[in-house]
Amino acid sequence: MLDKLGTKGIVGIVCLLAGIGIVAVQAPIVAAGIALVVAGMGLVASGLAEGVMKMFGMA
Repeated sequence: MLDKLGTKGIVGIVCLLAGIGIVAVQAPIVAAGIALVVAGMGLVASGLAEGVMKMFGMA
């Protein structure tokens, strides 16, 4: 999976995790909420990408 992300993707994941970690130090419940929102957005984006690929006959 990491080979498909590329350098920018890996840096983005590191920044995302660092940001959630910084928030978690001050407010763990807020950080948990942010993590759930980010995970949900990822699932939605994955579903949309899969749907578009099926429309074009690529999946």
